[in-house]
Amino acid sequence: MKQTVKTTFAVLAAAACWTFAAPTLAQQAPAPMRGADVAAVDQAPDAKKYLGGKPGGQEKVARTFRDQPPVIPHAVENFDEITLEENQCLSCHGADTYQKKKAPKIGDSHFRDREGKLLPGAAAARHNCTQCHVPQVDAPPLVDNEFKGDIVAGKTGKAGKKN
Repeated sequence: MKQTVKTTFAVLAAAACWTFAAPTLAQQAPAPMRGADVAAVDQAPDAKKYLGGKPGGQEKVARTFRDQPPVIPHAVENFDEITLEENQCLSCHGADTYQKKKAPKIGDSHFRDREGKLLPGAAAARHNCTQCHVPQVDAPPLVDNEFKGDIVAGKTGKAGKKN
């Protein structure tokens, strides 16, 4: 019985505290976490223009580490969006068109499924090129960074080859 009385008093005390504190809590506006009013307009930087011009006129951008996806050295602003039905990248970089267009062919890894089985065409998992391959923008770094990469630093990878 003593335990029941203690529990009852604890519940009543908690209810009393909530009753007296609730009006005070309801009147206080939450403080924004980012330091500005939520309705305030963000001061986003101006959109940057992608580097490079018409495809085919630029040199390849050097990679900084082994297995890095190559970056896109040409402008992509007027390219169609990549959809399930269409991928404009493949019109130049596809296995059947790259030689005629004098463009780099998509990598052999793009013709394998998850189990490593060779496919006759590009794997569906590799259809969204810009998921890994990104165009370049001339923008200052967001944070200080001294990354040089394996290739730039001259480190070697497998079989003593430079990366």
